[in-house]
Amino acid sequence: MQQILERSDRAVPWDPDTVGLPEAPSDSALARINDVAFYANARNEVSTLASVCADLLHLHSPGEENEHRCRGCQLPWPCPTFGEIARLIS
Repeated sequence: MQQILERSDRAVPWDPDTVGLPEAPSDSALARINDVAFYANARNEVSTLASVCADLLHLHSPGEENEHRCRGCQLPWPCPTFGEIARLIS
């Protein structure tokens, strides 16, 4: 997650005038506008998602007082939330 956040921070915001649009299966102007909006917002959305995942992993890490329990949900470590997040991002 940290690598995604760092790459997102370094990335230049997407601009259709400088990067161009990928080929589209439709000539519809509305479809092209939706494509532009998607690409323009993707950098921020990926960065936001990576931040949320990093926060969840931090919350569901071993507790400081009891390292055998999750600090967030107090279930035995590793808790199901941590296991699922780790599975999804690997």
